[in-house]
Amino acid sequence: MDIYNNADKQLASTSKQMMSNESDNPLDDFSGCHEGIIENFRQLQQLVELTGQAEMSSEIRQLANKLLTFFKEVVVEHHAEEEQELFTAVMDSALKGAEADQAKTCIDQLVAEHRQLESMWASIEPDIRRLSRGKVAKLDREQAQELAQKYLAHAQFEEQFFL
Repeated sequence: MDIYNNADKQLASTSKQMMSNESDNPLDDFSGCHEGIIENFRQLQQLVELTGQAEMSSEIRQLANKLLTFFKEVVVEHHAEEEQELFTAVMDSALKGAEADQAKTCIDQLVAEHRQLESMWASIEPDIRRLSRGKVAKLDREQAQELAQKYLAHAQFEEQFFL
């Protein structure tokens, strides 16, 4: 699934209109919230690079441990908050008809991406857990790199077109 070719500029306009129509707006709480997430997924890319060096280091262990905590405590919680608060606020603010249809389409895409990204993480998490313990692991470098790239694109899409 190519998760970013569906974005259209009309949806961005709709999201901005919805944001400007609310004075106490949950959308404002989520704007810019991906900065820390983006940095951590860049660190996943760094971990992939480090594991290619074949020698276990304290840097690999520390980075792997940080990523485990980050995904569990930040990413999963972030997805839940978006789905419960942000997406609900967007649907509540959308005008019936085309605007609500566009918002629902976008939300459905974002929720599907959340599940896809979580599934991709689940496939590499056991190896990252082993690395965090200083053990040898055969991290699927291609899968980890793909996860990082898709999450970066997901966050960019949300910031540019949805928020």
